Amino acid sequence: MPERERSIRVEAVVLKHSNWGEADRLLVLFTRERGKARAIAKGVRKMHSRKAGHLEPFTRVTLQMSQGRDLWIITQAETVESYPNIRENLIRTAYASYVMELAERFTYEEGASLPLYQLIHETLKRVDSDADANLAVRYYEIHLLDLVGFRPQLIHCVSCRTEIMPQDQFFDAGMGGVLCPDCGVKTNTSRPVSMQALKFIRHLQRSTYKDASRAQIPPEIQREIEALLQWYITYLLERGLNSPGFLQKVRRQETGSGENITFQ
Repeated sequence: MPERERSIRVEAVVLKHSNWGEADRLLVLFTRERGKARAIAKGVRKMHSRKAGHLEPFTRVTLQMSQGRDLWIITQAETVESYPNIRENLIRTAYASYVMELAERFTYEEGASLPLYQLIHETLKRVDSDADANLAVRYYEIHLLDLVGFRPQLIHCVSCRTEIMPQDQFFDAGMGGVLCPDCGVKTNTSRPVSMQALKFIRHLQRSTYKDASRAQIPPEIQREIEALLQWYITYLLERGLNSPGFLQKVRRQETGSGENITFQ
């Protein structure tokens, strides 16, 4: 390996970590310079480790890493942003967990994506600071899908290609977009989507976050959009997600509501 590759300095968001050996941790990172990467933080589970506090999930950090036999070894770590409100509020923690899980599930160790890195850390900042993190997470879902190659088609019917009219439609996860009423009733793999929900999803897809944040989305439409997008995401990943269940549990505890959103 070339000498210049033996040690690198990166900026990264910590997506997740797991115990490794007796005192180490294996971290999954999304870095600005190299995209997704795995690295070992040696000794961070020891009581007096100086690096431990810098390597928690939902943290943006600068890291010095050296090349090990199979994985990068973290030699230095410094926090850039810790997002304290996420750590102090269980709802925000649940949303941030979902953001991290999607980033981890949809990415591979195949090179840098600066737009995706920016989307991840900007979303964490919004979850940390916005009064209601729901919109920030919906915006994240839509633009993450775009960046990883699964942008849903929302303008024309994915079957007959006719332009979608302002009325209730259908959405087909397998076909990756909206079906007009005539095509939607012919398949058992689609699900209904209201005109209002589709309108707001389109708005999120084509807008900057500043423009999207002006939208006043009624609570029932928020729930419909959330269920639809997570159904689509689950289909694409071909497996269930862990964090939505945690979010639902936290919501019930916070509100005393038994309401659930079905993602499957």
